[in-house]
This record gives sequence, structure tokens and C-alpha cells, in this order.
Amino acid sequence: MTVGENEIISTREFDAPRELVFRAWTTPDLLARWWGPQGFTNTFHECDIRPGGAWRFIMHGPNGVDYPNHSVFVEIVPLERIVLDHLSGHEFRVTATFEGLEGGRTKVAFRQLFKNTEEFEQAKTYCVEGNEQNFDRLGELLAELAF
Repeated sequence: MTVGENEIISTREFDAPRELVFRAWTTPDLLARWWGPQGFTNTFHECDIRPGGAWRFIMHGPNGVDYPNHSVFVEIVPLERIVLDHLSGHEFRVTATFEGLEGGRTKVAFRQLFKNTEEFEQAKTYCVEGNEQNFDRLGELLAELAF
């Protein structure tokens, strides 16, 4: 994990082929199962994974608080990259890249570039750990799908 100027970059290697990792990011039913920190669940209302497509969902926190989310997909390059703009609450651009590695492994880089420095300073206090938990959950799903 790296924290740059208005940017949080999280990376993780997964013991799963790039095709499977990309599918976990682009199949709404799978995405809903792992997106968010530990203890969170999701209700997707719209998940149109194409450039210009909307992604509207509610993250349900373990404390009973609901967090409405609205994003718009900017770019989808199959097996390589997903770019989206998160428009609700703190505004930031997410760029997720997928790199195939030897042995059928995949490296994912998850970049969050915030528009506003003040929002970035607030968000980094919980996003850094939240992103790691998000990757933990993705890893659990990939292990389940691999069998």
C-alpha cells in the first residue's frame, strides 16, 4: 500500500488466473459478495458494467448504518483495467489494473485518486485498512471459485 498526493494505491497478488479475478470484478452477483470491508454486505440497485454505465448500491455496515454509493464506469478493458468515478460522498476515481503473473497468479493494483485534498485526508484514515479488508474478501471468494 502506498499513499501519494491525494491518492491511495493498494496492491495484492492473488493465487487465481487473471480471467477469474476480472470476472469477480465484472459480474454483479460476484462483486456484491466481496465488495467492501469485513462485515459489510451490499444491495445492488444498478450495476451496468460498461463505459457510461451506472453502479448504484447500498453498503450495509455491521453497525446497522447504510452507505448509499453511486459510481459511473469510465473505461473497461477486458482482463486489463477498470476505471470508475465514485460520485457519492467523497469523489474519487478508481483505476483497477490486472496483471497476469507466472503460475496462474494475478496482481491487482487498486488506485483511488481523490478530487479534493480535504476529503482525501479524511478518507485515508479508513480507506487504507478498508481496501486491505476488501482484498481479503476478494481472496476468499477467489479461493472458493477456484474449487
